[in-house]
Amino acid sequence: MRVLITGVTGFVGSHLAEHILNLQEEHEVYGLCRWRSNRENLKSCINQIKLVEGDLLDFSSLIRVLGKSKPDIIFHLAAQSYVKTSFTSPIDTLQRNVIGTCNLLEAVRFRHAIGEIDPVIQIASSSEVYGEVLKEDQPTNELTPLKPVSPYAVSKVAEDMLGYQYHQSYGIKILRTRLFSHSGARRGDVFVLSAFAKQIVGIELGLLKEMKVGNLYSSRTFMDVRDAVRAYWLLVTKVKDYGEVFNIGGDKEITIRHILKKLLELSDLGVEFDRVSIDKKLIRLSDVTTQIPDSSKFRKLTGWEPLYSIDDTLYSILTYWREELKINPWKVKSVDK
Repeated sequence: MRVLITGVTGFVGSHLAEHILNLQEEHEVYGLCRWRSNRENLKSCINQIKLVEGDLLDFSSLIRVLGKSKPDIIFHLAAQSYVKTSFTSPIDTLQRNVIGTCNLLEAVRFRHAIGEIDPVIQIASSSEVYGEVLKEDQPTNELTPLKPVSPYAVSKVAEDMLGYQYHQSYGIKILRTRLFSHSGARRGDVFVLSAFAKQIVGIELGLLKEMKVGNLYSSRTFMDVRDAVRAYWLLVTKVKDYGEVFNIGGDKEITIRHILKKLLELSDLGVEFDRVSIDKKLIRLSDVTTQIPDSSKFRKLTGWEPLYSIDDTLYSILTYWREELKINPWKVKSVDK
């Protein structure tokens, strides 16, 4: 099969490309990227995929990309995905996530109408669309009301609904996912687990003296990115309920404070390390403090279960940053978000 991944140079996109190639099923993997995109995440597989230049905000480029790749499957992962940035750049977030998605779907509709392609499309929404769900209403299932509390979350509601509308109106084979908290190697350092691990490694190497953290009292069910991309592949290859939406997430709740403790246990610093300070700049304007998913709908259809423990995930992130900062110690200076 011919597979197109938007956002292939990003965290999840690069892991998905690796997963598909590791299946050794002779799939052709195409990746949509901009000419200026950093391709560092793809260094393990860049010679095995076909990068095609384009931009979600340039409709004509998407027409060309689809004509060249002629995909059987499209994973739409490209997005402005950092919640905090969405508050400082709401218009850009909405343009890239909403207008970009609409451009992609319109380009698919054009190529589909002339009989060139008929792909299965995964639209990557987010658990952020649910907002703050009351404890008594947890776990969160697909019927939980959408109450977005950030521009990013609003953009993901719009993406989600565009996917539904394009299936209903034009018969495009779209599957929507709402992925809950996930992490792993190569996760950007603005996200909590990676930010913690990067600072811990910076201190191990003598590059930093203390850690800065935000809200430690949120709770999540973190999932390993390797489990997430395996779920995405199962979705598009096994599920035919087009137009439907599926929660995908881990099943073991843990607080951010406990995550920090586990990372310290796995580090050279030890749990008694006390040079940790709260930075108010890291507190969101409106935070979602609890996200517990009900993924039973997806699990029943696919048989998917997480394979990696939280310790596996944390170890992979620490290992990544140990390798990165030994080679590029200057990168530790960007831990100030």
